[in-house]
Amino acid sequence: MKLHTLLVSLLGFGLLSCQNTNQDSKSAAETKPTAENSSSPSTSILISAKPAGEAPEGMVWIPGGQFTMGSDHETATDIEGPAYSVEVSGYWMDTHEVTNAEFRKFTEATGYVTVAERPIDWEEMKKQLPPGTPKPADEVLQPGSLIFDPPSQAVPLHDYSQWWSWKIGANWRYPKGPGSSIEGKDNFPVTHIAYEDAQAYAQWAGKRLPTEAEYEFAAQGGTTGQAFAWGDELTPSGKYLANFFQGDFPHNNVSTDGFASASPVKSFPPNDYGLYDIIGNVWEWSSDWYRPDTHAQQSKITVCRNPTGPNQSYDPQEPYTPKRVIKGGSYLCSDQYCSNYRPSARMATAVDSGQEHLGFRCVKDAG
Repeated sequence: MKLHTLLVSLLGFGLLSCQNTNQDSKSAAETKPTAENSSSPSTSILISAKPAGEAPEGMVWIPGGQFTMGSDHETATDIEGPAYSVEVSGYWMDTHEVTNAEFRKFTEATGYVTVAERPIDWEEMKKQLPPGTPKPADEVLQPGSLIFDPPSQAVPLHDYSQWWSWKIGANWRYPKGPGSSIEGKDNFPVTHIAYEDAQAYAQWAGKRLPTEAEYEFAAQGGTTGQAFAWGDELTPSGKYLANFFQGDFPHNNVSTDGFASASPVKSFPPNDYGLYDIIGNVWEWSSDWYRPDTHAQQSKITVCRNPTGPNQSYDPQEPYTPKRVIKGGSYLCSDQYCSNYRPSARMATAVDSGQEHLGFRCVKDAG
């Protein structure tokens, strides 16, 4: 999305609706992975016993087990179905999203520079674009990221360029670009994190990113068949249990939940596993490649145990762009646009994309 959106803003390419799952092209069909190699369970062994000893710092044990992955509910999108039975082994999971303070420790220890802070390499960029796409001017191929830039009035909801802007100089340290800061926000989730950045942090911390199945299992909090992670009402007794958008999307956020953008971690109650903001606040990376038909393919497996997703990425809307699945929704999820504050919700995001509402958390294997 990063490179695609940059070119959209520079070259005037038409934007695709995030609701459109039917667009395809000849080139996309030619590169589409086959169904046979679309999914592969990582192991047939199911580990559920909690390891002896103390929990790793800042993590809780997710017991694993069998659950219903995906959704056939009327509110679900096509890419969330069909629902099917999955088994996952137990694992440790961060209680909250990785914070600015935690990510700063990583960069200070390693000297790591995030994708959003690096100059854009046109030779890499054009691999994700249709052949013959003209090169933008060098002065605009500068480090940056995507920021939420809401309009002052109602706009058509099929065109996300109305509220997303490419901002040179935006990154995790400067979330709105030059002049902005994360000073005083140590306990806020780090954002503008590309997949490579999240992986690098996880490796440094001795952890890994969760699979889509692990994330969804954890987000359900031991429940099943409910509309939301906490029950069948979005705001039971008028109480907000996650950070999402209230008001008229995208121009009028009334912030009834107390936050117009990301909230400090642990601002809302944890789920029954002790996980904070596993729904809402910021989207979070999973390790799975994205395909719109992942659930359809994995549902054919007799016992889908510890699935790791497709072997390669494929999105008919942007067939040249490798994407991973992000989970959990964010403070921009609205019932008027995309009610992705549900465990089964899933979105495709380019691996090089840093966005103002995209972060991550890590998991750790039992052994």
